[in-house]
Amino acid sequence: MLRAVFVLVFVALGARLFMLQVADHAHYAKLSIAQVRENLTTNALRAGVYDRYGQILAVSRPTSLVIADDLQITDPATEARAMTSLVKIPVSRLTSLLSEKNGYVILNNTLDLNDGRKLSSMDFPGIVVENSSVRTYPNGTLATSLLGGTNAAGAGSAGLEYEYQDLLAGQTGITREFVSASGVSLPSSHSTVIRKAKPGVGLELTLDTSLQFVAERDLAKQLAATGGLTGVAVVMDVKTGEILADASLVNTKTSAGVLGPVPSWDKSVGVAGIDQTINNLAFSQDYEPGSVFKVVTFSAALQAGLITPTTVFAVPNSVNVGGRYFHDAETHSLEHLSATQVLALSSNIGTYEIGLRVGEAGILAQVQRLGFGQTTAVNFPGESPGLLVNAANWYASDQVALPIGQVDAIPPLQVLDAYNTIANGGTFVEPKLVRGYVYTNGAVKATQPSAKREALSPSVAATMNKMLQQVVLDGTGTSAIIPGYSVAGKTGTATMPDPGHDSLLTGDYNASFVGFAPANNPVLSMIVVIERPQTTIFGGAVAAPVFQEVMSYALHHYGIPSNGTMVKPLKGAGASIASDVT
Repeated sequence: MLRAVFVLVFVALGARLFMLQVADHAHYAKLSIAQVRENLTTNALRAGVYDRYGQILAVSRPTSLVIADDLQITDPATEARAMTSLVKIPVSRLTSLLSEKNGYVILNNTLDLNDGRKLSSMDFPGIVVENSSVRTYPNGTLATSLLGGTNAAGAGSAGLEYEYQDLLAGQTGITREFVSASGVSLPSSHSTVIRKAKPGVGLELTLDTSLQFVAERDLAKQLAATGGLTGVAVVMDVKTGEILADASLVNTKTSAGVLGPVPSWDKSVGVAGIDQTINNLAFSQDYEPGSVFKVVTFSAALQAGLITPTTVFAVPNSVNVGGRYFHDAETHSLEHLSATQVLALSSNIGTYEIGLRVGEAGILAQVQRLGFGQTTAVNFPGESPGLLVNAANWYASDQVALPIGQVDAIPPLQVLDAYNTIANGGTFVEPKLVRGYVYTNGAVKATQPSAKREALSPSVAATMNKMLQQVVLDGTGTSAIIPGYSVAGKTGTATMPDPGHDSLLTGDYNASFVGFAPANNPVLSMIVVIERPQTTIFGGAVAAPVFQEVMSYALHHYGIPSNGTMVKPLKGAGASIASDVT
């Protein structure tokens, strides 16, 4: 009976083994392989970013990723001593890493490829070497607020790296590997490439690295000198709309106050306390522009034929409209000023009188015509269209407030676009940041030219040009004068609303200057905005000098000839640099 039982048991076992190993072999083999076989995604090498002359701004460098399955390592100290020179980790630290006993430890993800190949060939127990890459920025912090950055997974997290993530990253590949439960490749196993990764497409930007450096340097120095919180400086090609420099900085030594901190990359630009901002403020930060917005009022009146540069206005010191009190920055008796003098002196009340002729509908239409309240073709991450008053929420006091640059809140780039339109003979041109796409074979495919449209008549643009030259020659913008070149522009010193309250922040202003040169044949336009300067608040004293320094460099850098002559200043137009406060 016992023998019979044993015979039956062995027959049953044999039958079961036959079913497993013969009849159902394919099924269980598939399950067995599935436990260790895994299709892994392999990232393509991220494409580079270059300036307009081919200078590298961002590039991914191939590296080796060294991983340890320390459960397979029996003698961590001995293995550490043998590997230390290859993995570039001190013996004590390496011994500690190899002793963790968790099955997956990254030892080095930026190892040189040659060292990685040598390490792989030496067949250390429990050590796996895989292909990887690291994103580098050869110019350090330069243009970080514009370029952005990548996260731990190598994907774009901000700026252009984020906006063009899919293009730069390319197409991922698929590699079949045999791995342990902890994700480490099994010894003596081989990888099989199912689909090769396709490299990304690079970007050739409109930026000029040299001009970007000068813009950041001069803006940083002024932020530090004046105690300003944030600063923006953008230089644009008048005809093409190409952005040649875009600086966006924050002074970490200045308190942000009730408006809250400004996020930064914690990367100094070389001036103590001055860092690159994470959000590019030229596109993302709305502010009440103040007197630089007066170009809307003057151009609307000229376009409608309601004024000429010599039209004279009787300008009192103050007015009360809609229950609000408005006044010029400096107290004066009744003055008789031409329209050109009103602009050069930045008279708030004179501008109101001009705006009164244009009317609500005319002002609102001109705001739209000059591109305010609309995102640009750049479509930069976090870009704001601005916050504009409209006919539905118009108050009586807006008849004064809007023409002098209050009520509406807009990003600095929109202000630059409006002045660039005047410089461009009345033609609005969309700003542009990407000049071309760079392929792996070295070919560069140019992007489409910026869209253009007529916003002002050429005659109105020419008249505004001459009036803005007077602002620089003998108005509030004299600090922007560049010897040998005619300059047109406008200053602004704008009050700042207190968030959540129907009042203004005490002592806090945005100082700005926007203009173009050479005014007789404009080539470059530029805006500078410095938020909450502490030493002096006026746009003519804080922002205009930065414009003068950067624009002077740019004119000589591009070999733009001096025009040799400048418009003569108006008699009696002399203005205090403090008269542009709104």
